[in-house]
Amino acid sequence: MRGLRGRDYVSVTDFSPTELWRVLELSRDLKLRAYGGERVIPVLSGKTLMLVFQKPSTRTRVSFEVAMKQLGGFTVTANWTELQLGRGETIADTARTLSRYVDGIAARVFSHRDLVELAEHAAVPVINALSDLEHPVQALADFFTIWEKKGRVSGVKVAFLGDGADNVAHSLMLMAASLGARMVVATAKGYWPSQKILEAAEERARLTGAEIEVTEDVERAVRGADVVYTDVWVSMGQEAEVERRMRDLSPYRVTREIMSMAKPDAIFMHCLPAKRGYEVVDEVIDGPQSVVWDQAENRLHTQKALLMLLL
Repeated sequence: MRGLRGRDYVSVTDFSPTELWRVLELSRDLKLRAYGGERVIPVLSGKTLMLVFQKPSTRTRVSFEVAMKQLGGFTVTANWTELQLGRGETIADTARTLSRYVDGIAARVFSHRDLVELAEHAAVPVINALSDLEHPVQALADFFTIWEKKGRVSGVKVAFLGDGADNVAHSLMLMAASLGARMVVATAKGYWPSQKILEAAEERARLTGAEIEVTEDVERAVRGADVVYTDVWVSMGQEAEVERRMRDLSPYRVTREIMSMAKPDAIFMHCLPAKRGYEVVDEVIDGPQSVVWDQAENRLHTQKALLMLLL
């Protein structure tokens, strides 16, 4: 575990493919141990994780708090405005101060730049609990779920439908590229992934044999897919764009017809929360191919592994 101790996890690319697999393998071990009755493994006894939120959270907040508790540590949770950040203290000064109190910081922010600044000035590991650019802890749980359900990751085809510039789509692309999967993003013009993320994914893909593609063609993305994935079309902070986004992205709604284009044993994934009837219909998210609740549970197991390795 010494190889990752003290490191930041701000982007999927902060870890090598081998290191990402290390997290997934430990996640599997911890999940098996939990289902065997060994839920509490106090390896982080006396350790404290600071959770800082600019945005609302259900799965991220609860899974991190429970993860630390099951590892023998504890959390301190605060909204951005509850801290002096809300009154103008700099991120750098806050990072330096928190580093004197806690052993790690997980932050959910609007701007990825704020997270990078936090990591630059903190003397303890900083974890990206979601930013406008990436959601790397979600991607860990997602690919752990794919590995669990499909028995492999290399060569698995993942079709992502919807907003290609979405933070989850970005981290999924980087994770797919790191682990040798094939990922096709189907999205409308004006919603393509960040060029920086796309270039980083393509660079990793050249090393691992992964394939990364972006298209406007839904059928091209979904045909023969092992996994069909979507996320909300209107993220926090984009409320003013609701009508335009609903119109532009409506062809990418996941329906039973869309799922029928994928392999018969394809699984449906969504990071949640879902806007039912928009990016996905009820009969898909509640249907037999949906693994969204296993996917949500796996946030706990992968974050336990991440915390063990970093702290």
